[in-house]
Amino acid sequence: MRLPESQVAVLNAASATDAQTIDRLATETGLKPETVTQAAFELADEGSLEIEETEDVTHELTEEGRDYVESGLPEVRLYRAAVDAGADEDAVQMGRVIGASGLEGPEVDIALANFGRKGYGEIESGELSADPDADADADPEALALAALARGDAAEDGDVLDQLASRNLVERNEETVRSVRLTDEGVTLLMEGVEPAETVDRLTPEMLTSGEWEDVEFTEYNVEADAPDVRGGKTHILRQTADRVKDVLTGMGFREMEGPHADADFWINDCLFMPQDHPARTHWDRFALDVPPIRDLPEDLVDRVEDAHRHGVGPDGDGYHSPWSEDFARAVALRGHTTSLSMRYLSGHEVGELDAPQRYFSVEKVYRNDTLDPTHLLEFYQIEGWVMAEDLSVRDLMGTFEEFYSQFGITDIQFKPHYNPYTEPSFELFGRHPETDELIEIGNSGMFRDEVLEPLGVDCDVMAWGLALERLLMLMYGFDDIRDVHGTMSDLELLRETEVLR
Repeated sequence: MRLPESQVAVLNAASATDAQTIDRLATETGLKPETVTQAAFELADEGSLEIEETEDVTHELTEEGRDYVESGLPEVRLYRAAVDAGADEDAVQMGRVIGASGLEGPEVDIALANFGRKGYGEIESGELSADPDADADADPEALALAALARGDAAEDGDVLDQLASRNLVERNEETVRSVRLTDEGVTLLMEGVEPAETVDRLTPEMLTSGEWEDVEFTEYNVEADAPDVRGGKTHILRQTADRVKDVLTGMGFREMEGPHADADFWINDCLFMPQDHPARTHWDRFALDVPPIRDLPEDLVDRVEDAHRHGVGPDGDGYHSPWSEDFARAVALRGHTTSLSMRYLSGHEVGELDAPQRYFSVEKVYRNDTLDPTHLLEFYQIEGWVMAEDLSVRDLMGTFEEFYSQFGITDIQFKPHYNPYTEPSFELFGRHPETDELIEIGNSGMFRDEVLEPLGVDCDVMAWGLALERLLMLMYGFDDIRDVHGTMSDLELLRETEVLR
């Protein structure tokens, strides 16, 4: 019997007693694994082979996981420093223990989050106490990391799942196919098989020479494995940002642009944010060690300082708090894109604006937040404002209802809120499609006179800042924005998620 060369090679290499993997057959036959797979499926269709499939799961250390094998898990280092400081007998100031542990940056938050989870001790009112009975040397996650580093298997599935959720190990799943000769296959070999010349395509030369009548064409199996080729694609966050821009442009808005690093004057002072406000300390703000910005409009600086010191209008009172022009000129990463709104409303960016006007931006902002499922150190803010006569909160609420309806989101709720720069103000909440919980999606209000008068604006301005990542949560049902972008992003989720239109 004549069969394609690849099928003959697989039949001769296969066994009736021992199942052999595709990779092993590929080595023995010298064929590509995908060629062996196709031949095996074709022979299985004819009853000559049977194919078995198993799932092979392996775990591999990430770069962060390898670092912790060398330096130790942050929570273990924190516990040992706490014991050395005597926290197993009496509570010790948390800052003292952290300093002694040598932990820095994000490792501090990681250590604090896992310290209590693992029962190493408690943290209360800025003091840390350590459980004297805890055994950091037997930490299951640390032992599993060490085993993987040695090339040994870590057996505890729950521990491996926890390490995967911390992005310390990467879980790899692979379908392993093995083949075995059936009785029909053995009979076929005993009767004898010969390779037939096969071709995988019809060429003009075959047609003109008549050769096509004497060759055998390869059959194609659409279920056979093929190389996994992943092409580039636009990130879902960027695709959604582009759609937001299209929606707002369609609503009559024009886009703003401006610097990511800017003077504190534009970021906060113009917003009537007192310079001793907690949000303007290093705990919330990323200050840059660069020369201050000199090209600020002097007359505007004077008017903004006066508003801070004395308020605006006959009943204005100001803050009676320190105000420094040096601080105003200092450079920081913007914590909101409202700095762009201040540049445009003041006329500094595109000249004086006459009402009515509508502007927006979809840009990145930076805040020193604690990482969790709804907060990142950097995220995208949908900034917008409308300048017109006789605006009201109803106009603002109606704008949101129109905007979110373009994304299929109709359950929007509002809650009164306080902002130093808007009055009245309210937060926006949307209902998560999977958990049914209300999540905060934005902040908004009507700019106060203390903001508008120094800018030279003599009509109403309603403004907002919405979170692009939270919009994705409502659209797609994501429950952790760290899956979407950042160092912990879920690549499979990004590859497989289809963009909603």
